[in-house]
Amino acid sequence: MACDQIFIRDLLARCIIGIQEWERHTVQDVVIQLELTTDTAQAGASDRIADAVDYKTLTKKIIAHVEASSCQLVEALAEQIATLCLEHPRVEAARVSVEKPGALRFARTVGVSILRRRAAT
Repeated sequence: MACDQIFIRDLLARCIIGIQEWERHTVQDVVIQLELTTDTAQAGASDRIADAVDYKTLTKKIIAHVEASSCQLVEALAEQIATLCLEHPRVEAARVSVEKPGALRFARTVGVSILRRRAAT
């Protein structure tokens, strides 16, 4: 398994998320952190996007998914994002954190962080 990491910090999206009745009708901010495990050697040697994880395209796909989602739990949203990341053939593992700022009265943010790996074939 590769040990190179691509990271995306503080990706902001807005969606319906939460279990309270008012949350089912109110768009809220979520902040996403991504760490993608991949082998960057080929891309580093060739300097070609075809040999890399195109994180701009992946980020657009994630934002579109999140903004169309309607999860109750940040755990479910994190799982869906990890699944999207692992669809890319060069991504071997994805650590996804989803934060919901302001969800707790005396905390800046609350969230979940998960690590998912590509299934061995």
